[in-house]
Amino acid sequence: MLVEYRADVNHRCNQGWTALHEAVARNALDIIDVLVKGGAKIEAKNCYGITPLFVAAQSGQLEALRYIVKCGADINTQANDGATALFESCKNGHDDIVEFLLSQGADANKQNKDGFLPIHIAAKKRDNDDIVSMLIPVTSRVRVKRSGISPLHIAAERNNDDILEELINAGYDVNFTLSHDRARLYEDRRSTVIYFSVMNNNIYATKLLLEAGANANVDIINPLLISIRHGCVTTMKMLIDHGANINAYISSHPTSFPATIMFSMKYLSLLKYIMDFGGDADSCFTCEYGNGPHPPIEVHRRQNDTPQDNKQLKIVQFCEMVSTPELSRWAGPIIDVLLDYVGNVRLCSRLLEHLDSYSEWECIKRKADPPRPLTHLCRLKVRKMLDRNGLKLLDTLPLPGRLIRYLSYDTSEC
Repeated sequence: MLVEYRADVNHRCNQGWTALHEAVARNALDIIDVLVKGGAKIEAKNCYGITPLFVAAQSGQLEALRYIVKCGADINTQANDGATALFESCKNGHDDIVEFLLSQGADANKQNKDGFLPIHIAAKKRDNDDIVSMLIPVTSRVRVKRSGISPLHIAAERNNDDILEELINAGYDVNFTLSHDRARLYEDRRSTVIYFSVMNNNIYATKLLLEAGANANVDIINPLLISIRHGCVTTMKMLIDHGANINAYISSHPTSFPATIMFSMKYLSLLKYIMDFGGDADSCFTCEYGNGPHPPIEVHRRQNDTPQDNKQLKIVQFCEMVSTPELSRWAGPIIDVLLDYVGNVRLCSRLLEHLDSYSEWECIKRKADPPRPLTHLCRLKVRKMLDRNGLKLLDTLPLPGRLIRYLSYDTSEC
């Protein structure tokens, strides 16, 4: 009746919505029909650049969408933020809408203002496997590369394991790294997919990525260090088995000994685990001050206070690190573990000072006195000849059980 009496069918509310926007959102086909036949503009946009077709896709109203498309609506219309109807339907998990839009030629390679494609937003939502399957064959890998982020990153960050597995099976590069602009949004400057999975302590996803060929030695902070911080031996073993650097350092926090040792010093069982797989214990006993006086311990900078010029950072030595308040009370046991993996070394004056501070640590001090037992030196020599790969396969070597136990530092029956 209102249309008959010439009411303005294209009148807008203060948000720019027309009656057609409202009718589409409610999937009211009879009202949509009246409005369109009464002259309603199919491409009318609200203040956000959203057309009725966009509203139908966003709200999951398939019948209304079919009608609007039949009337000639632009299937690839973009809102002010660059999002398309396909993008919004992926975001909201409307499988039937995505299927229809793709059948009508919707472009899966239009980016929003943040550079994300529909497949990126689909990877964010759990149980969006079917939508991701539909997008994979129509999404340009070149466009994904230009975006600076892979849907693998998003699936890993959100712990969407099924989607992650589907993308891997579709051939998405597990070693795709974030662009510089994307990586700098994270304080730790992460860049690889596997870093996200290890950071989430997601063992299953980490296993998927490693078996697909993920390189665990790309990020500024090695994922192995994150697994040590979590105390997850399962993840540590998987990373080491797939070539993670057992002696990884952190360029932004330079030390004279591997960061893997630094991260595990509070947990002696983890420290021993790192040593068993070839950790560089010798570097812990190389001190520039030797038997001379050591300078006072400086308060180390927090991670987010790191200067931009890493060359100005002082290299922290093992004796300085073990002298910090949170570690000094464990100095003796830490040194004791490390001595099992080195030959004849000289303890610097600061380490000797620690060992002299507790009478119970006197035996550790004697342990360090040269010469070390010949059997111990032989063990170190054999382990060095085996290298890291041999150490991982130690239990499978054709050697007497007693010798394998000795090389493994299992002296219970030796």
